[in-house]
Amino acid sequence: MMTIRARSYENGEPLRIAVSGDRIRSVEPAWPTGSVDEWPFVAPGLFDLQINGHSGVWFSDEALTVSDVLKALSPYSRFGVTRLCPTLITNSFEGLAAGFTAIRAACEREPWADRMVSGCHLEGPYISGEDGPRGAHPQQHVRPADWTEFQRLQEISGNRIRLVTIAPEVDGAIEFIHQAVAHHVVISIGHTAATPEQVRAAVDAGARLSTHLGNGAHALIHRHRNYIFEQLSDTRLTASLIVDGHHLPPSLVRTFIKVKSPKQTILTCDAAGWAGCPPGVYESKLGRSEILENGKLVVAGQHELLAGSAQETDVCVANVMEFAGVSLREAIDMTSKNPAKLLGREVARLRRGSLADLVVFRVAPNKQRLDVEATVASGHLMYGEIVTR
Repeated sequence: MMTIRARSYENGEPLRIAVSGDRIRSVEPAWPTGSVDEWPFVAPGLFDLQINGHSGVWFSDEALTVSDVLKALSPYSRFGVTRLCPTLITNSFEGLAAGFTAIRAACEREPWADRMVSGCHLEGPYISGEDGPRGAHPQQHVRPADWTEFQRLQEISGNRIRLVTIAPEVDGAIEFIHQAVAHHVVISIGHTAATPEQVRAAVDAGARLSTHLGNGAHALIHRHRNYIFEQLSDTRLTASLIVDGHHLPPSLVRTFIKVKSPKQTILTCDAAGWAGCPPGVYESKLGRSEILENGKLVVAGQHELLAGSAQETDVCVANVMEFAGVSLREAIDMTSKNPAKLLGREVARLRRGSLADLVVFRVAPNKQRLDVEATVASGHLMYGEIVTR
């Protein structure tokens, strides 16, 4: 039996949470005799839909091994993440197959990895080949949507691909979306140069998410008719946002959340394989990248063109409260409840009988991340310690 005493992230109420097995056995008022101002908060574990790797490991690496997968997954417990989607970007079929093979083998070998990997995210290769929308995806591997190819990758993954990012304008995209939805795969629009009409056609076919809205786009677009406004205005689409402090300015984060509402917004750090590495220059098949002293990940040799994110999920939680003025409850729900609902996974809650996915943390003023004290995944203490109060 594990007992956690902390303040609820929902309203600050002091709670005593008892965990038995992978479930919350009880949630009761703690009734302390003194002040609880120094108590940490407790919330459902964080759930990130878009993680490309960590500590120098990329899930898209053709040479990915089981040990690499575990090395990249394990650090996320330190940041309050209990579930995530390893993300493979545009690559050859052989490269994608190698990545999904290693992830499947890691999940089959280690139960904790299987619990953490709530599904895989295939970001590409069915995306725009244009500079800007393509982002850092290798152009030589961009190709038309191919449902037969996807089915082969799905089989290789052990049916773990739960989310696919696709550009609505690529050949075969709309039929692919219809097929994916019929097979319970969530479709997200991203890395696209689509017209508003093509965006609407994708949503009509069943697309439900916008991948890192506002990024993976042209530097200049039509001020009225464009794929960003079309996705922003469609109430059928949830928006995922990278709130690492570099991908979107605070004013745009505020605008997107004001329009979409916290209930239709999902936060992701979109961490690159260089996340967790110290400032410096690094090289991969995508080219030379540099982590600046402020944590910004850029194409080496300049300071403006982004090469991904070097931040973890808890940074986005802290930033969104500052940028958009949302509450702690809203920030956590955008990074826990909302992604679980999107993928049809169990929503972890501070309720009796709920999945025991929990993070115990403090919110430090003027600090751009959470101070995580403990992370519990399916009742297992994965990081830190539970302090008896």
